[in-house]
Amino acid sequence: MNTLVETLQYFVVITIELIALFIGITAIVEFIMMHIPEDKVQTYLTGRGLWGNIIAAGLGALTPFCACSTIPMTVGLINAKVPFGASMSFLIASPLLNPIIIGMLATLVGVKAAVLYFVLCFILSVFFGFLLEKTGFQKYVKNVRVKEGMKTNDGLANRKSLPVGVKIKLSLKTGWDTLRPVMVYLLIGVAIGAGIYGYMPDDFLIKIAGPDNIFAVPVAAIVGIPLYIRAETAIPIAVSLIGKGMGVGTAITLIIGGAGMAIPEMSMLSGIFKIKLVAAIVAVIFITAVVSGFVFNLIL
Repeated sequence: MNTLVETLQYFVVITIELIALFIGITAIVEFIMMHIPEDKVQTYLTGRGLWGNIIAAGLGALTPFCACSTIPMTVGLINAKVPFGASMSFLIASPLLNPIIIGMLATLVGVKAAVLYFVLCFILSVFFGFLLEKTGFQKYVKNVRVKEGMKTNDGLANRKSLPVGVKIKLSLKTGWDTLRPVMVYLLIGVAIGAGIYGYMPDDFLIKIAGPDNIFAVPVAAIVGIPLYIRAETAIPIAVSLIGKGMGVGTAITLIIGGAGMAIPEMSMLSGIFKIKLVAAIVAVIFITAVVSGFVFNLIL
């Protein structure tokens, strides 16, 4: 059991880290977009059907982002007019296919487990991104960012000619302007996550998601929802749980639930997506976690 001081330290550290990540990554996306014409980004991913989702999921797999830092990149993709389905494939794949998670899985659990994890999450990210677009969930995206009139190729040309220092300042301002509407969601989410981090006993997870429980996999997915599990800590936790008797598939389910449905991410998503889309994303991650867990138990 962690002390109150440790819980408060967790809250402060994670809050500062997420704010810095959000502003920094949004600024990087904005800086890049100053040099890449929106029509080229759109052309690269638009009109490719399912192939666009595959490319976006691959992009997500290459970005070493945790769940919350994925959101600014997703906002950047949507504002660059990348198709909604491809943006959702990126949003789903990025936290789940974090290269750190894949590498640690290969090292601590085995290469076979890492490959199976990657294949399952990649396929499901592509499929669910495609499905969300085809079922019309794009209408549930809020307009949380204004690009201050710089939407034309002439505007792009003017921005490309600005001094680097000015570009950096404009990019950081965009990062802050994007963060402000979702700040309250971030703070609420981190506060809840910090409380769980400090006061949830370890044996509680084992008790309700142990190998003797036939509902262990879905229970692990549900328990994983409120846990903000960083990539650097997710795999060691899973390995320790496996060592205490938890099935490999159940542990994988917990990782996917925690990494993909962290409360801070869901809270921040509420600032840019309407509730129906947030609920759909939670359902997608839950199904991905459960399917992956059962497949792992079946194969391994």
